Amino acid sequence: MKSSMISSTILSFSCVVTATIWQNDQVRITNYPDTKIELSGHDFTDYPPSAPELSYKGRWDSKYVSWWSAPGLKFGFTGEEVAITFGPLTSDTVLIGYRVNGQDWQLTNITTNATHILVSPESPAIDVGWPINPSTFELRVTNWAYGVQISAVHLSRGESLIKIPKSSRTIEFIGDSLSSGYTATLEGLSSFAYGMGAGLGNTEYSITAYPGICLVDQLCWGNTRGMFHQWYYTSDTSPRATQIWGDKPEIWDFSKQDDADIVVINLGTNDSNGAINVTSSEYVAQYTLLIEGIHAVWPNAQIILMSLWEGFFAYGNSYAQAQGFASEIYNIYQYFNSKEYLSNPILYNSHTNSTYSSDRPSAPFVSYFNTTGLMQHNDIGPAYHPTDVGHIKVASHLIQYARMKFGWELYATGPEVFHDTLYWNDNQSY
Repeated sequence: MKSSMISSTILSFSCVVTATIWQNDQVRITNYPDTKIELSGHDFTDYPPSAPELSYKGRWDSKYVSWWSAPGLKFGFTGEEVAITFGPLTSDTVLIGYRVNGQDWQLTNITTNATHILVSPESPAIDVGWPINPSTFELRVTNWAYGVQISAVHLSRGESLIKIPKSSRTIEFIGDSLSSGYTATLEGLSSFAYGMGAGLGNTEYSITAYPGICLVDQLCWGNTRGMFHQWYYTSDTSPRATQIWGDKPEIWDFSKQDDADIVVINLGTNDSNGAINVTSSEYVAQYTLLIEGIHAVWPNAQIILMSLWEGFFAYGNSYAQAQGFASEIYNIYQYFNSKEYLSNPILYNSHTNSTYSSDRPSAPFVSYFNTTGLMQHNDIGPAYHPTDVGHIKVASHLIQYARMKFGWELYATGPEVFHDTLYWNDNQSY
């Protein structure tokens, strides 16, 4: 989005690099445990990546490779051991978060073509059979540019995988670096999109977001296509995707995920940069078509358009918030709520690149979420993106918006959502 982001993004294209996590100018210790094992030294029951008990979260391709932000894997199991073999298309040293039942996230770096043991008899509360039964394992990839390939899942000899029922409601996020958690401490697992999806509780969530991507379908900060085009594909716009799929990426099969009940869109910050030269009319036209395409795929989904924040700037002796495409986004919201549109909604077909009439009226399905005032200037980090606190603020407001606007109850009533946020004062009397 800014020059510093571009250089960081280009660097990430060439190899998996390490990063330093800063907490108020102090370095966070990140000596995560090495979970790699030699498979030959264990007696496991093996399951292929196609096992029906495995539930893939977010977008995964036919090679069982993960894409976009915070994709996951979830399943139930018997016994006290879980290991996973990661295939040759895994990004070497990619950081994953994983946990069992309602325990906190644990973190480990994954090695390409290796097996990692992620659950053992020493895992927290693994021998406690309630209130979650059977035991549930969840994995999430933290980084937006890297991914894993599942080659096999291993349990203790004679133990079984168990299919976990899906949650009763589903939310889709469509965005850029802001939604994907760019420069947040745990990236995807620190983003406002993850925070809302996981923070609602009892909710399936998918984060189709990638840094630097424009809404308009054009070259944008190294991304060869815009989200207007790429949303319909399994893989993102990374060099990794080009290496694996070339110029023939898999079209996303929307039947692989439940129909979204809510879609949250935050797109346009990259388009509004003067170096990209996206005009107001181009932005409005393709945003309109994107919404019409979403409505064609998920006719019952409520679509939330987020206003954009573009950081803060010094304003005399104070600070002010910058915005992008402010009137355009609000006018799009008004258009989709007009009597004329709702009397016979126009839909978009991505396969034919054409629009058509639905030939039936619709109830309102587009709402507007104003982000003004949710963050302050110190909620934006040196790389021009929200800090963890900034993401938490936005997620918290979005959660309450969903509760008040759509009547969604909150079910995340205990287990951790955001990790490594325990900041406190141990001296009450100073």
